[in-house]
Amino acid sequence: MTEIAKPKPQITYQDSETKGRYAATLAGVAGEAELTLSKVSDTLIIADHTAVPDSMRGTGVGRALVERLIEDARAKGQRIVPLCPFVRAHATKNREALADVIQW
Repeated sequence: MTEIAKPKPQITYQDSETKGRYAATLAGVAGEAELTLSKVSDTLIIADHTAVPDSMRGTGVGRALVERLIEDARAKGQRIVPLCPFVRAHATKNREALADVIQW
């Protein structure tokens, strides 16, 4: 059986002194998904909120946003407090693999 490849989301990041926002779009799909964060310090951030529009449900875009957040936090030597229920669920499922980057 052949698995149909899901389109890869285009993810951008906007940054301010105290906040950050990842936004994801999919070619040919209306809407934009987002993951927002608050910066506590240079090494500690809080994943606040993840929102995925109905048009993108089931595409993996939410997971892609969380994975990008984790990848960027690792690269910057940051730890993430998973306040957002979606990020917390992902972190709980992958607790051992994310022990270096998640702050419980």
